[in-house]
Amino acid sequence: MEMVLEALAFAAETPVSAAQICSVYAEVATSDDIPTEEAVQEAVELLNASFEQQGRALRIQKWAGGLRMATTETVAPFLETFFRRERARRLTRPLMETLAIIAYRQPTTKVEVDAVRGVDSGYAIRKLLSLDLLSITGRAEVAGRPILYRTTDRFLEEFGLNDLEGLPNLRQAEELLGEANFDQERLRLLMANGIDHGDQKPVERTSDEDTTT
Repeated sequence: MEMVLEALAFAAETPVSAAQICSVYAEVATSDDIPTEEAVQEAVELLNASFEQQGRALRIQKWAGGLRMATTETVAPFLETFFRRERARRLTRPLMETLAIIAYRQPTTKVEVDAVRGVDSGYAIRKLLSLDLLSITGRAEVAGRPILYRTTDRFLEEFGLNDLEGLPNLRQAEELLGEANFDQERLRLLMANGIDHGDQKPVERTSDEDTTT
């Protein structure tokens, strides 16, 4: 069982649930000894204990509602440095700003994102949708019925979060986005809960498409 769990947690592109592991095992196994979800959790604990005893950098952790192979906190600074460079190539500052606003205020509309950023965010939202970091979750119950956006499980995976409770606080977000380009006033507006969908109008000064070409 441990070998199957380790293989699936390593090979799956997205976190795999205990139920999925049991289902795969049942389909392939020739015996009647089909594991339960409790057995999967026991296997997780045994594998992690073995990894720790061997001084390995890997652990099986719960991410986005499932299980996947992940690294320990000890090596996190090295990985953060590496992936920060990689992510920067894909996620420009406008994309990061837009993603942060939606992550904290979700579900939210383009109008709200524009109000916080002070620019038209249409291009950034479309790009984040194409990267599967955002999804459409419905329409707001206000005049015009604007589209509501929220983050996806892929977002949780990309940023190493199990759920949205793991989002950084105000100071950490400030460090992430950089005070020079995303000041404290806008950060506090980002985390506020009082913007009315119906009262805000998009800002037409510039757009992400203009600033990222």
